[in-house]
Amino acid sequence: MRAVLSTTFRSLKVRNYRLFSIGQLVKLVGVWMMFTAQDWLVLDLSGNSPGALGTVAALQFLPVLVLTLYSGRLADRYDKRKLLVAANAVFAVTAVVFAVLVASGSVVLWHVFLFAGLLGIANAVETPVRQAFVSELVELPLLPNALALSAATFNCARIAGPALAGIALAAFSTGPVFLIATVLSIAPVFSYLRMSPADLYRNAPAAKKGARVLDGLQYVRRHPDLLLPICLMAVVGMIGFNFPVTLAALAKINFHAGPSSFGLLTTTLAVGALGGALAGSARRARPSVYVVLGAALAFGVLEFAVGFAPNFLVAMLILLPTGFFSIFLAQAANHRVQMGVDAEYRGRVMALYVLVFLGTTPIGASVTGWWGERFGVPASIWCAGLLCFVAAVAALVWQLRVSGDRLVVRLRPRPCIELVRRARDEVPAEDVPVVDEPPIDTVAGAPVPVAVAEKVELSSAR
Repeated sequence: MRAVLSTTFRSLKVRNYRLFSIGQLVKLVGVWMMFTAQDWLVLDLSGNSPGALGTVAALQFLPVLVLTLYSGRLADRYDKRKLLVAANAVFAVTAVVFAVLVASGSVVLWHVFLFAGLLGIANAVETPVRQAFVSELVELPLLPNALALSAATFNCARIAGPALAGIALAAFSTGPVFLIATVLSIAPVFSYLRMSPADLYRNAPAAKKGARVLDGLQYVRRHPDLLLPICLMAVVGMIGFNFPVTLAALAKINFHAGPSSFGLLTTTLAVGALGGALAGSARRARPSVYVVLGAALAFGVLEFAVGFAPNFLVAMLILLPTGFFSIFLAQAANHRVQMGVDAEYRGRVMALYVLVFLGTTPIGASVTGWWGERFGVPASIWCAGLLCFVAAVAALVWQLRVSGDRLVVRLRPRPCIELVRRARDEVPAEDVPVVDEPPIDTVAGAPVPVAVAEKVELSSAR
């Protein structure tokens, strides 16, 4: 047990990373409390309108769509720690003003829309900088573990936040929930200020005056191993990751649940997501593209199933593995991008990743809300799962065509789908990925929805 724990949490031995994790955990608990209370508040103010929920989600993430690439440029030019202090301070001040407005009882729907956009601006600057900053907190061998623990921290907060918000909403009202959330949201400012800049791993100068957004985009275009997961996550992030819109409406409209039950749905999804995050914490190498694709296929199938859940209990049971594969997919794609990019481009490439993963949410949330208004909330969920599955299949077909690999169905001695890789000397030069793939069996803790066996097909000359 000690060996397992020391492997899983080894990044926490680094003081700067430990401070980072504590600050993020405290803040994110408050953020998830705020978002849960906000969803309930929007439903109350709008008369149970899924479209209003979609509008709030769109406004929260619209600044990500507009500002993220520029934020990545800032991350590659300036001190990331100072940028994070400023962004978190702005977020905290904005949240305080919003909480006072809610607690006073004078809030109306357009106030929620306004502050959703303002908080989104702070997040649009903070998120890509924070993603790139993790690589400065630990050495490269610890980076997969540090990224996995960051995802685990996020999902621990996603478990605790909605659960606490559900209890508080049932016992009090939305005002106290917002007030508590604002107190917690300032924690990262203190954690960043307490870090030791001398212990940061900065391989490149803090300021690169010539860093351009276009250079980052061209860098990704030249690297197919980065382009595929980024394009896949663009579809999944826009269409599939709209649970903040769908779960609140599903709980209140379809299952006639109260605020505490809605928090339970969100918590169940987060428990599964925490398991997915911890599953990748032992990873020491860059994950294979087939790990990413396998997780995407599983997520699409499970989200499709959630849309057909007949009652609250069945929805909870399906949301558990759905949460697992949602974060396992996001984390594997994140690892693949982070560990395949040069340090001088990391800020801009991660900004692009955040843009396609979160910045497309305004489009997806608006469409999901509109679809739920006209065809029902369950239809908006299973349609999203179906589209994610189709996107994963298309990405798999493209990868097999480019790499020359192939899938073979075996029925004996046990049913499985076997991945047969083409030998390197048989692959045409134009089809060879820029960054070599690690063998699948080097990726620890990476469950996929099908049994995958790997072998190399030797050329006839050998």
